[in-house]
Amino acid sequence: MRILITGVAGFLGSHLADALLAEGNSIIGVDNLCTGSLANLRHLEHESRFEFREVDICKPFDPGAVDYVFNFASPASPVDYHRLGVETLDVGSNGTRNALEVAKKYSAKFLHASTSECYGDPSVHPQTEDYWGNVNPVGPRSVYDEAKRFSEALTTAYNRYYNVDTRLVRIFNTYGPRLQKNDGRVISNFVVQALKGEDLTVYGEGNQTRSFCYVADEIAGILGLSRSDEHTPVNIGNPHEWTILECAKAVLKVTGSKSKVIYQPLPQDDPMQRKPDISKAQRLFGWEPKIDLETGLKLSLEYFQSTIDQEAAKA
Repeated sequence: MRILITGVAGFLGSHLADALLAEGNSIIGVDNLCTGSLANLRHLEHESRFEFREVDICKPFDPGAVDYVFNFASPASPVDYHRLGVETLDVGSNGTRNALEVAKKYSAKFLHASTSECYGDPSVHPQTEDYWGNVNPVGPRSVYDEAKRFSEALTTAYNRYYNVDTRLVRIFNTYGPRLQKNDGRVISNFVVQALKGEDLTVYGEGNQTRSFCYVADEIAGILGLSRSDEHTPVNIGNPHEWTILECAKAVLKVTGSKSKVIYQPLPQDDPMQRKPDISKAQRLFGWEPKIDLETGLKLSLEYFQSTIDQEAAKA
């Protein structure tokens, strides 16, 4: 197939490109590089089936005929979407619509990367896809939460009114190589702090929970959904639940760091619990994650150490 990936220079977009190229597809990857990095694509410089275009999808664009559109363009880390709040809303609205227009024009299938943030600070646990969420529409996280919720509504509307063949993946916390080291996410924060010998910063008392999925498992789930006929949202994440403090201790164990844990005030609207119910994905296409947290952390250490070394070399 000839496939369009928006947000291709990002963490998940670049891993998705690798997986689809490995299957023999041709990829057109677009990104405006506001948060993505060409370093994530450097290994594809001489790949004849991969073409990169610097494109802002918030403006109409035409990549030519494609068979599938994977829409992964959006700031996704707290650091980025707090810095680029209006841009995050723009890509979740105009950007998603322009990507959908490409799929509509060329009768292509379409998969939109949504998020567990659609559930907000959930009052239902674990989170099932039919739960509507508990989201503050005007809080500091709303630029990301509501952008993704609107994107889901828009994607569903294109399916309902224009018969675009759409899919919606709700992505839970994912980690691994190419995750930005300073992006404010739990795993990257802890691993970088541990490798540098700095204190690990835990917010609140550390008893809030997250579910961490290694990137290879996440991509496998996304590809499984892409081949299904399901149009309603599907959770893809690891259902093993960790408290933030437990995660910090796991990072210290894997890195062998002597760093200490320090505590900071809990940010506003920080979800107290997050755990996917993945029974829908299991039923529809037989997916479940295979890589446990300790193994995934070990697979990520070399990447994070290399980013630290590169930073030190530039200093």
